[in-house]
Amino acid sequence: MTVTAAPYPVPSSYSAPAIPPERFRQVFRRYPAGVVAVTADSGKGPVGFTATSLTSLSLDPPLVSFGIAVTASSWPHIERATTAVVNFLGSEQESLARTFATSGIDRFAAPTEWRRLPGGEPVLGGVAGWLRIGVEQIVPAGDHRIVVARVEDSWLDEGSSPLVFHDGNYLSL
Repeated sequence: MTVTAAPYPVPSSYSAPAIPPERFRQVFRRYPAGVVAVTADSGKGPVGFTATSLTSLSLDPPLVSFGIAVTASSWPHIERATTAVVNFLGSEQESLARTFATSGIDRFAAPTEWRRLPGGEPVLGGVAGWLRIGVEQIVPAGDHRIVVARVEDSWLDEGSSPLVFHDGNYLSL
């Protein structure tokens, strides 16, 4: 069987029927995903948010992407940041994931442990690993933006177990 790919980009006049937002959420709740906290400082203090949308894009050059809602309190800061840190949360860090998913609080206040990397980026303490990234491109995507970034540095705790999100719950492997 031969499959012919659709020409890209898809014309803006294309209009496929959309599923309702609640059904979309329901489908993706069943899809397990790793949990990260993205942190940055665009010059007005550290910001961060919990994400399950991290994707590796390219090996050469090493690129990753993640999504952020334009309504998120961190978005204006991420939009201006030239660098950021993707913090891989470990299985024992559900409370940290919940902290960085909560609006209207100082996510970096105690008991959150964090420090700055030599370039000034905030990195969280006790994480399973991290990537220091340089923002390369921001792509509009509905009510979100996709941030494409080059991996510039990394650290990994070889003995840690990841935190996973599935069906509305945080789990460990």
